[in-house]
Amino acid sequence: MSQKLKAALLGASGYTGADLMRLGVLHPQLQFTALTANTHAGKAVEEVFPHLGGVDLPQLQQTDDIDWSQFDVVFCGLPHATSQKIVAEIVKTTDKPKVVDMSADFRLRDPAQYKAWYGNEHIDPSLQEIAAYGLTEHNRDSIRNSRIIACPGCYPTAVLMALLPLAKANLINVEALIIDAKSGVTGAGRGLKQNTLAAEAGESLSPYAVGVHRHTAELEQEIGAVSGKDIKVNFTPHLIPMSRGELITAHLELQNGKSVNDIRNELESTYKDEPFVRVLAEGKMPSTGMVRGSNTCVINVFEDRIPGRAIVIAALDNLVKGSAGQAIQNMNVAFGFEETTGLQQQPMFP
Repeated sequence: MSQKLKAALLGASGYTGADLMRLGVLHPQLQFTALTANTHAGKAVEEVFPHLGGVDLPQLQQTDDIDWSQFDVVFCGLPHATSQKIVAEIVKTTDKPKVVDMSADFRLRDPAQYKAWYGNEHIDPSLQEIAAYGLTEHNRDSIRNSRIIACPGCYPTAVLMALLPLAKANLINVEALIIDAKSGVTGAGRGLKQNTLAAEAGESLSPYAVGVHRHTAELEQEIGAVSGKDIKVNFTPHLIPMSRGELITAHLELQNGKSVNDIRNELESTYKDEPFVRVLAEGKMPSTGMVRGSNTCVINVFEDRIPGRAIVIAALDNLVKGSAGQAIQNMNVAFGFEETTGLQQQPMFP
């Protein structure tokens, strides 16, 4: 495709929006022609994000002023409930743009589950029929052929990368999953919240949404689908005092006769040709410092001292592979571009 895709980014003033612009301006087939941020409408991007000063980007505007038929792709970085209203309007008014949604509104295939976890009715459950779950490495065919691409949450991206191959191969007991997860404060969004103030989040590690985190629903949906079981996952997230990065530790019960070597072999086999997933050498500990600023996910497996158990650890950047980078990766798949286009940047260190 010689002509660049015309793209709109809705919710451009959040952390995910900032990273999507940072990555997207270097994509040779992508041009942002509309950026929305209702509370900052009329401002230049530089006023909201000084680090993007000097980049050729349009002025921020109101969402109501958008003519959806003018775009090839719409990236939606709005909160849940708000997102689905706008996506429904796009689908109803024009058949042109594909929608890459980074909210939770189209991740759960069952509208009853969406209501149970997010507290409101889905505005149009029929939209799920044209939506694909956007875990790129595991759902390319659906992503390629769907109007709406629902990017997974950052926690599910890390957990599912580590566990889906193992559940699919029946190497682990999916009814006994215990997952400990930690994320930087950008995972809580850019809005003012007491628990993310520097004086309270700094020098402090704290759990939150214990036993009730909404991303649990995605884990149960996707792992349940490949295993054929209705499962419950023990998932506990923690807020860690750093800006970006995410690390999950999954405590697993092996199926009878299976070993840590079986897990390693399955992970290596699944991801050997994947550009953005690395299974580390034996004994090498994943860390957020390995992936900061990149679209990479690193994974490793360790033998537990308890017989019949294993520990799988995965790390990614919650704003890139966990959100904006995965959105661009999904766009590349949907439009037939080389999947790594615009995402070749290496991790930042230190």
